[in-house]
Amino acid sequence: MTEQNQSETATPPKKPRRSANADKWGAKVMEQGFCMIPSLLLRAQRRLHLNPSQLAVLLQIIDHWWDAARKPYPSKKELSSRLGISERQVQRYITDLENEGLLRRQERYGDHGGRQTNMYDLQGLVDKLAEIEPEFREARELARKSRKAAASPGWRPKKKTGADKDGPS
Repeated sequence: MTEQNQSETATPPKKPRRSANADKWGAKVMEQGFCMIPSLLLRAQRRLHLNPSQLAVLLQIIDHWWDAARKPYPSKKELSSRLGISERQVQRYITDLENEGLLRRQERYGDHGGRQTNMYDLQGLVDKLAEIEPEFREARELARKSRKAAASPGWRPKKKTGADKDGPS
């Protein structure tokens, strides 16, 4: 085959594939950016002692964490504006998150020596999620085995004994 024939029989260029997220949310929405968070953070909200407002502040901070090596540093004013709460309330929630060990504030200063927005180290959150992950994995595996057993022919739930009915003592 000549070069000309080879180029004529080459496969046409592929159309860009839409991402699963673009399929769900729409390409225009996804063009505005997205934030990747582990599902475990949402599933473990209560376990991490996060009320909905604290979680919202934490998610807003995470939205600024684009690179593992670069800690996020959104201003309280921006967080306040995004959430529709006062800067003072944002500050309280950040203190709560810090007291829970989920983040650590680090002061930042510019070249001129002036104070800039705090930087937030989220390693505490990362460590806490890594610590509880095995328990969530085990619970998920037990639930999967239970569903599989229930789907088996002839399966019957175990009858509760008197001790089971009374509950824990």
